[in-house]
Formats: sequence, C-alpha cells, structure tokens
Amino acid sequence: MCFLCDLKSADPSVTRPEPVWSARRAFLLAGTAVAAGAALPAAAQVDVGKASAMRKLVPADELEAAAQQQYGQMMAEANSKRALLPASHPQVQRLRRIAQRLIPHSAPWNERATQWKWEVNLIESPQINAFCMPGGKIAFYTGILDKLQLTDDESAMIMGHEMAHALREHARARVAKSSATNIGLRLGAQLLGLGQLGDMAAGMGAQLLTLRFSREDETEADLVGLELAARSAYEPRASVTLWQKMTSANSGAGSPSFLSTHPPGPNRIRELEANVPRVQGLYEQARRG
Repeated sequence: MCFLCDLKSADPSVTRPEPVWSARRAFLLAGTAVAAGAALPAAAQVDVGKASAMRKLVPADELEAAAQQQYGQMMAEANSKRALLPASHPQVQRLRRIAQRLIPHSAPWNERATQWKWEVNLIESPQINAFCMPGGKIAFYTGILDKLQLTDDESAMIMGHEMAHALREHARARVAKSSATNIGLRLGAQLLGLGQLGDMAAGMGAQLLTLRFSREDETEADLVGLELAARSAYEPRASVTLWQKMTSANSGAGSPSFLSTHPPGPNRIRELEANVPRVQGLYEQARRG
C-alpha cells in the first residue's frame, strides 16, 4: 500500500512557515491546469505520458515538509515499540543497498528529487506493506519481505514502484483533483482576501488517509519503477514474478494491506510483460557497467 497517512501536525504548538501558495497564484494555475505537465526524461524507454498538471495546484514544498514531519513521528513511534529495526540489521542494510542503486536514476523523472533527503527504514510487522512518502521517505514492513520471500530484484521492483509514486507526484495530483470543487467554491472569497488557500497542504491529512491512486497512476508507477530498477541492474522479469506472488497472496486468507490500493490482476501482469523487453537493454547495459 502506498501509505500516505495524516500529514497534518498533531502538535498545535508547532509553528508552520507562512503559506507561499497565494490565492492569486492558485487562480492562475487553475486557469492553466490543462497545460502540459512535466515531460518524460529524454531517454525514457517506457511510455507513461506527461505528469498531471493538476499537481501544480498543491505546493510541493509544503506537502514534502509535512510528509517528513509525519514520517519522523511514525519512525519515532515504531522505535518506542521496538519495531524499528536498527541500521545494523541485515534486512535494513539490504534495502538501503537497493535504494543506493535506485536513487541516482530518480532525478530525470523529477528534478526535485535531487533535493530530497531520502530515508529508508524497516518496521517489524506482519503487514505486507511498503510506501514512499512525498520527498523520498521510504519504509518497508518485514511482512512483505518474509511472507512473499522476495528476492533483491523483486524488492527493487516494489521500491521502484513506490518511489515512482513520489517522483510522479501522484499524491499531489490526487489531492488537487479531489479538492478542485472546494477550490472553485472558495476561490472568489480567497481572491478578495477573505482567507488563504495555502493552508490546504497543512490540512489535507483527512484526504490522504483515504486517498487511492487511480489505475493510471498505478500503471505509471509500475512502468517507471520497472525502468528505475532496470537502470540499476535489477532483473526486469522480477516485476512479473513479484505480481504473480501478490496474486497468490491475494488468494489466501486475509488480503494483504498492500493490495488494498495495488490490486493484482492479469492486466497488470500483461502490461509489465509487454514492457520488460523495452528495458531489457538498460538492464544488460547496467550489468556490464
């Protein structure tokens, strides 16, 4: 599951920076939301189209700062329960090695990624789950590694997929789309100086708790993650075996939490199978390099 939980600070004493997303800017962006989004990297082998221009209606820096704060709170809570595994743990070291290979290939998909303070942690829990918050905050649960007996290649496919959601700013776009009606109703008042739209990023927690990515978002994340992994010398075919394992896990007792927002299915596997040949050359070149 791409878990994006409550990003609103629970501590009212925390002083937040003044919103930089003015109502006038929001009005101008709303009028041009159909404009072209971020282009694909010039050397991209997968075709996922342009990123949604709607994401520009939500300030990326505020969303990423809020995600960083919430991620820190989550890790602190896990640590207090002795569920946050130490840096010396073999599985933590394994995941961080994978991330070290994937992260250098992220910048062409989102120039902001060069500024992100990437983190990778592992939480001891039976949940079959993993996520990457906006700004590069990654966490895996031991359940997804142990219950699915993931290889390094398959783990890289999951990590690449989750990173792709952050790189393509799917959460930012989904929040903008879900808030579009409210923006329209409030815009006139905001332009008259009767309030601020900039507080939306701080108050979007309730939306993110129930946010589900679209089928198009999931396909994008699958394919961008596939390319990230291939460029990092991870076997592209592992994307298919991963989802075959997910399908088997879904047929057992109790559906994995990861699958509540990442439903497996033959279409998903067919799409990946069709794209494996496109990135095979990248994989072979990375292995030689």
